[in-house]
Amino acid sequence: MPIKIPDALPARHVLENENVFVIGETRALHQDIRPLRILILNLMPLKIATETHLLRALSNSPLQVEVDFLMTSSHVSKNTPREHLFAFYKVFDEVRSNKYDGMIITGAPVELLDFEEVNYWPELTEIMDWSKTNATSTFHICWGAQAGLFHHFGIKKYPLEKKMFGIFKHTVEQPEEPLMRGFNDLYHAPHSRYTEVKENDILEHPDLVLLSKSKKAGVYMVMSKDRRQVFVTGHSEYDASTLKEEYDRDLAKGLDIAIPDNYFPDDNPENEPLVLWRSHASLLYSNWLNYYVYQATPFQLEQIQ
Repeated sequence: MPIKIPDALPARHVLENENVFVIGETRALHQDIRPLRILILNLMPLKIATETHLLRALSNSPLQVEVDFLMTSSHVSKNTPREHLFAFYKVFDEVRSNKYDGMIITGAPVELLDFEEVNYWPELTEIMDWSKTNATSTFHICWGAQAGLFHHFGIKKYPLEKKMFGIFKHTVEQPEEPLMRGFNDLYHAPHSRYTEVKENDILEHPDLVLLSKSKKAGVYMVMSKDRRQVFVTGHSEYDASTLKEEYDRDLAKGLDIAIPDNYFPDDNPENEPLVLWRSHASLLYSNWLNYYVYQATPFQLEQIQ
């Protein structure tokens, strides 16, 4: 089944060239099936790339998915054309009265700031509070996961001595949980961050469940016990070249950046990166859509509470 996206969205052409099953708005209007409505709050600076990453991850499902993109009104993106934002994005006041089957909150390059120092923090907390009653399940990514854990559960983030950067092995801590169904006992996932949350803080909180972790990268997947909040501290949605692009960008800025762990064959940036996480990423998003959204959401969206 397809993912439904606006006819003119740039990601559509990229995904169609990859043989990803997408469907334009015009064709979708003639189908008698209610799609899952997913709201994506995109806080990443390169929004067009992030759109493609997430739409690719959401497409591997037998469910039709309809996506709305949301941006903050209290922060103006400098890296995405204004024409693109005006064409494809809404602000919170435009969706405040809507209900959604699911919501995704992305990461953002503001990890080294205290949460309260982020200029759109008041707006983000309002949106996160709103998501508890207006979305069946919310999926938080990287800094978005840290922000959600802090706001909803008081879990602090801590600075790392150096950037957690590369592809790391992870173990499944709760294999019986539907989100983890089909996962290998040991699997890979990308990380790119300067801060972390502590495992003990998660384990000691009565309303949180640790689903997956890494010996080197630490906490990876956390879930609220009511299954309505999912927190992923890495970037399973990244494509093959994303870490390379980040590495090249940081080198160009003169930053002291290490080669991403377990990414380039022989740790040689001249070699093409190996993709070790693609199947896990597809499984993660399809499990979330199926077990936490589709099977939990009411058919009448207004019944979400």
